[in-house]
Amino acid sequence: MKQKPLDSGFTLIEMIVTVALVAVIASVATPFVKLHEQREKERELKQSLREIRTAIDAYKLAGDEGRIARSLDSTGYPRSLDELVTGVVDRRDPKGRKIYFLRRLPRDPMNPALSGSAQNSWGKRSYSSEAGDPRDDNDVYDVISLSDRKGTNGIPYRQW
Repeated sequence: MKQKPLDSGFTLIEMIVTVALVAVIASVATPFVKLHEQREKERELKQSLREIRTAIDAYKLAGDEGRIARSLDSTGYPRSLDELVTGVVDRRDPKGRKIYFLRRLPRDPMNPALSGSAQNSWGKRSYSSEAGDPRDDNDVYDVISLSDRKGTNGIPYRQW
């Protein structure tokens, strides 16, 4: 008895079912990937805000301790975010070395503008402005995100 050769390969129906299953899986996975990306950017935003705010507080403390020269009408906060990176002369150091508060200024991860400096990616609040109406003036008391979007927790990024 002779055996017939078996046809190898997939039928058209099997291929259509496989492609349909892959499409369904991809459509289910896409929102999860986008949510993961948004949460990762939010984590980066929280970390950047914490890093900059800690540096601003350290600058203020150094001024209060007399390590930074300042005028009588000064609030004690840095005049710009770049001052945290470029440093200021330590008045207590006999060699006149600088105190640095940040190695680099992080960018606002929620700011869509990729061009421009990291300093311009943040909104700045001066000591003389209200929390509900942050304005830039002669010093930097706090930083905010310039994004108009809301976070996964429902709070706008500007209020973080």
